[in-house]
Amino acid sequence: MRGTTFKIAVTLILVMPIWCTAQISKEKEKEREHLLDVAREVIEAAGNCALISLDSLGKARTRTMDPFLPDKDFVIWFGTNPASRKVAQIRHNPDVTLYYFDKPTSSYVVISGKAIIIDTPSEKALHWKKKWQAFYPHYPQGYSLIKVIPQWLEISSESSGIRSNPVTWQPPRVVFER
Repeated sequence: MRGTTFKIAVTLILVMPIWCTAQISKEKEKEREHLLDVAREVIEAAGNCALISLDSLGKARTRTMDPFLPDKDFVIWFGTNPASRKVAQIRHNPDVTLYYFDKPTSSYVVISGKAIIIDTPSEKALHWKKKWQAFYPHYPQGYSLIKVIPQWLEISSESSGIRSNPVTWQPPRVVFER
C-alpha cells in the first residue's frame, strides 16, 4: 500500500504542472478570444477611426478614415488617394496606430501595426466601397490601398467588463504572433 501511495503522489507531482499549464493556456486563449470579439464589436460600432502615421520629422499626423472591418487575422484595410501625404509617410515609415472610439459605450480599441501600400487590381476590387465613387472618380488608377497588419491591440470597454489595470491604467493587450 505504501508503495502505491508513493507512486500516486509522484505521478500527481509530475502530471499536475502539465495539467495546470494546459488549464492556464486554455483560460488565456479564452480571454484572448473574448478581447478580440469585443474589439470587433467596438470597431464596428465606432465606424470610422483615426489613422496615425509619422511625418518625415517624426511628428504624429492623424486623420479620420473609413476602414473596412478587420479580417479573420485582424488585418485592416483602407482606401486612399495614392498622392496623399499618408501614403508618402507610410512609405517612409510603416509604423502606424489606429484608434477606434465608440462614444455611447465609452469603449476604445488601439491597434499598433505595420502599414503596406497595395496597388494590385485584384485587391482594389476586393476593397472598394461604391459610396467612395465621388472621392475616386478615376478608380482604379487614382485609388490605392493601405493594409495594416496588427502587432498588438489594446482595448478598454467598461460596458463589456474589460477594465484597465487599476494602478497603472494599462488596458488589456492582445499581441499578434506573425
